[in-house]
Amino acid sequence: MRTLIVTAFVSVDGVMEAPGGESGYRNTGWTFKDIDFDPAAYEIKGREQEEATALLLGRTSYEVFAPVWPTMAEFAGYNAMPRYVVSTTLAEADPRWPATILRSLDDVAAVKETDGGPIAVHGSAALGQSLADAGLVDRYHLLVFPVLLGAGKRLFSETDKDKTMLKLVEFEAYPNGVQKQVLDVVR
Repeated sequence: MRTLIVTAFVSVDGVMEAPGGESGYRNTGWTFKDIDFDPAAYEIKGREQEEATALLLGRTSYEVFAPVWPTMAEFAGYNAMPRYVVSTTLAEADPRWPATILRSLDDVAAVKETDGGPIAVHGSAALGQSLADAGLVDRYHLLVFPVLLGAGKRLFSETDKDKTMLKLVEFEAYPNGVQKQVLDVVR
């Protein structure tokens, strides 16, 4: 079974919306505003791209990434690997960044059952919440930023469900206050 990894930039209060400057959110760009850049904190992002063998996105993130990521040399690995987008409304994939459209979480579970390495989920707050609620997430790669954002799309849903235990398998704190947390879901 393939490992499903949700990777996110997240505030201490769990917000993951618009970390890089995406429009429409009042705190957009919060990962670099008032927080000194430390390249060591981003080492995990390069490692994710090297280790992942597929990319899984929700429709909204896919529609934001598709026109941009194919032109970015730093995403060459993601541009070369198979991509999946989970959507009940997307009619067809963007020809600039082809992807297989999955219509349900059952379809995601079926992809997890195939041969291959890790599947990375970037952005995609609603998808990440649904995957976690369905018990499909195996690991989290989090860069936790020392900021409280209040409102915004959150990493975890508020669904009333049984607790999920996590095992911290990698941790590092950086001088700028960012923390790397790699957590496995305990089954």
